[in-house]
Amino acid sequence: MSQELFTNLAIFVLSLLVGFEVISKIPSTLHTPMMSGANAIHGVVVVGSILVALEANSPLFYTIAFIAAVLGAINVAGGYVVTDRMLEMFSKPKKDNNNKGGEQ
Repeated sequence: MSQELFTNLAIFVLSLLVGFEVISKIPSTLHTPMMSGANAIHGVVVVGSILVALEANSPLFYTIAFIAAVLGAINVAGGYVVTDRMLEMFSKPKKDNNNKGGEQ
């Protein structure tokens, strides 16, 4: 195995540990706003998968890039859906204008 592979693997493992440590310190009441914002930012994965696809020279790399693009797009869309639902919780309820004063 090459030194570059070990370096990339070490960076990956360290990023997992740091991410876990950061997430575990956040109170549960803040998880939804934080995760919805993080998922929206996850569009970087889509850009990264496009860059991998540009450099791909085998069907395996094309497949990995496609899977990364699909999962990144799902995560971005999910982030916006969660954010929208979260913001709906803070809006005033809409009044029904069709039935004013009990008229039929």
